[in-house]
Amino acid sequence: MEVILKDDVKNLGYKNDIVTVKSGYGRNYLLPQGLAILADKTNKKIVAENVRQAAHKADKIKGDAQAIADKIGDAAFDIKAKVGETGKIFGRVTTLQLAEALKAKGVDVDRKRISFDQEPASAGEYTATINLHKEVKHQVRFNVVAE
Repeated sequence: MEVILKDDVKNLGYKNDIVTVKSGYGRNYLLPQGLAILADKTNKKIVAENVRQAAHKADKIKGDAQAIADKIGDAAFDIKAKVGETGKIFGRVTTLQLAEALKAKGVDVDRKRISFDQEPASAGEYTATINLHKEVKHQVRFNVVAE
């Protein structure tokens, strides 16, 4: 089943992408949730026209995303967590904590756009990927330190 995504869907695609999914996933999840529309001839034409008209706006959005990535640069952030004697974290380090650390540095990033490359389990250095735009992804280093 071919559908046109109306919004970004993690591990599937980005807004206005035409993707092939299993029919059950499309009928039972994507279409009822309003995340996609059927990719018939008419809808494809409408989306193509909308994409063509929004091309210059998309360039500006990509430029803004690149500016955020440049502002973050190679900075490393410290995330405080309760740590046991062996160095293991009590609880979890979440993307919300990393988003707040970025916000403290003057960069506002939605926590849903952040994903850990490796889930932090103990004190130490880790990396996370920030998906700022479908063509702009930025790696961020952060240190989990004892509180």
